[in-house]
Amino acid sequence: MPADWRTTARDGLVVLLTVTTGAVDAASFLYLGHVFCSVITGTLVLLGISVGTHEPGLALNCGVALVSYIVGVVAGTPLAVRRAGRWLEGWPVRRWHRATKHHEIWPSWLTVALAVEFCLLALFSLGWELTSGRPSGVAQRLLLAAAGVGMGIQAASIRQLGEISTTYLTGTLTGLISALATGRTPEGLRRSLGIFAALVTGAILSALITMYQPALLPIVVLAPIALVVWLASARFGPRPAAADQASQDSQDSQPGPS
Repeated sequence: MPADWRTTARDGLVVLLTVTTGAVDAASFLYLGHVFCSVITGTLVLLGISVGTHEPGLALNCGVALVSYIVGVVAGTPLAVRRAGRWLEGWPVRRWHRATKHHEIWPSWLTVALAVEFCLLALFSLGWELTSGRPSGVAQRLLLAAAGVGMGIQAASIRQLGEISTTYLTGTLTGLISALATGRTPEGLRRSLGIFAALVTGAILSALITMYQPALLPIVVLAPIALVVWLASARFGPRPAAADQASQDSQDSQPGPS
């Protein structure tokens, strides 16, 4: 399978996942205390504003968003980096891994991490439905915490792909504009533009849905990440049959003992 095809497929999954980010951040800002779940720079600024303007409610919301995001990163990082090679290191089947790692465009454990995020966002969606899309008080902060942990897991997971992000995009925009300003073609230009478009699209859909049909928010939150997990696991994971054949061919090609 050509490497460029694998890269294009990976970038498509990243772009699709960003729709969920936009939807969650828009909903959290509009209905979960005017804070963001993944835009930590903005949340820190809001925390400073809350202190300066003596708004303890906003300060508490910022604290919940920050702590939950940190918890998500702490939980997601070791899970996402536990790729097959590290997990199988020292095991008798490690030769199978060496044969399969080139057939995997999306690390298996990254998919597991995103599946955990999906479960958290499913709990978020359940709470959203139980509060009829207008949470308040403790329920509001519990939903904020669930979404924050989910975004932290996503940020830590996607970071394992390299210089790619679906949550904090200031660096992505800076790199894109810097390259264009110096007359260079930015690396991953189409992916970056797709990520920006997906983020805005997710936010627009979330804002419209929460305003007119709040019960439908779980669709725009869960559908993109569910599709990413399904495609990554069912279509873009390692091919055991091909791996076994490659492993067998490699063993057959080795000279026997003299």
